[in-house]
Amino acid sequence: MGARAEALAKKFEAKAQEATAVIERLSDTDWKKVTSAEKWSVGVTAHHIAMGHQGLGGIIKAIADGKPGPARPMDALHAMNAKHAQEHASCTKAETLALHTKNAAATAALLRGLGDVDLDRTGVVLQGMPALSAEQLAGGLLCGHVDEHLGSIRATAGA
Repeated sequence: MGARAEALAKKFEAKAQEATAVIERLSDTDWKKVTSAEKWSVGVTAHHIAMGHQGLGGIIKAIADGKPGPARPMDALHAMNAKHAQEHASCTKAETLALHTKNAAATAALLRGLGDVDLDRTGVVLQGMPALSAEQLAGGLLCGHVDEHLGSIRATAGA
């Protein structure tokens, strides 16, 4: 573990802790409200955050390991997200918090395990977009994913 990896892990953990605090405060009524950004329930949006840690962590790890990256078309990403929203429409707060806690811890540990060479490797995540380093993905996309969807939850639930 290097200083860069530790800094990324701490940044991510702070975002995850912030999400935990917001999710814990959500009422049952809030959980069912529909976000204007995603058009999903607050509960599904929270579950999406929790699942995203694992998915994005896997992409970061693959790129850090020297694999080229998934280079998914944006339409495929939208379809995958829509399928997730449909499959987890009835998710509970308790199961979502448990998944969030588990996946955040695993992703933070993954980040801490990366060396500087790993963090510098690049790959394409989305078709038509430039290659990003594992460090850029961890510090930008992974943390930004939490910020974006947590902002939507806050706007919808007033949390």
